[in-house]
Amino acid sequence: MRRFIRSSHKYVSLAVSIQLLLWTLSGLFFAFNKIQNVRGEHVMTRGVFDARVSDFDLDVSKAKSVRIVSRLDTPILILATDSGTQYLDQSGAPLAQLSSDEAKAVVSAQTRLQALRVETVTEVEPGDEFRGRPLPLHRVISEDHDGTRFNVYVNPFSGEITAVRSTRWRIWDFMWGLHIMDWQERDNIDNLPMKLFSILALISAISGIWLFFATWKTRQRV
Repeated sequence: MRRFIRSSHKYVSLAVSIQLLLWTLSGLFFAFNKIQNVRGEHVMTRGVFDARVSDFDLDVSKAKSVRIVSRLDTPILILATDSGTQYLDQSGAPLAQLSSDEAKAVVSAQTRLQALRVETVTEVEPGDEFRGRPLPLHRVISEDHDGTRFNVYVNPFSGEITAVRSTRWRIWDFMWGLHIMDWQERDNIDNLPMKLFSILALISAISGIWLFFATWKTRQRV
């Protein structure tokens, strides 16, 4: 029995140790990188504007939620309704999507980055760096004064920046996938490999403690 437990402990511990190494390496990366810098918050600039719902010529009583945001220094209304999200100007008219030049202007106004070019994203793929954000989005390829590249994702209707992505974020995202053992979508912590290796780590710890005391008792008899 002891031989079986010792042999099983050896191989289970090897498998668990590899994952423990990945957990430790990714944890070290997380510890030495501020999440604010990973998210690109350090390149953002925040402006202040004053607007009220009463400034808009429309009835919002049936809306589930109401938000006022600044789209290129112009207040707009965002309504969440049963039929979807509406983006309206002060007269209550629907807003058209921002042009590429306007998307660049958003980046210039709300970040410390220089906008280079604009791409429009209309499809979602597993592991996309903008995942969780509704489409379409304008991806504004930009750079800072050191030449570091950033992808700035802009809501084409509201003019809001929904995500800022850089190489540091992509490394973080890769490390997070290793950490939670979700290597494709990197979003699901409740996955089978995570559960399996957690159980194996528990088995390895319990068998290791049992072997220690069993061996210790044997040495005491000798």
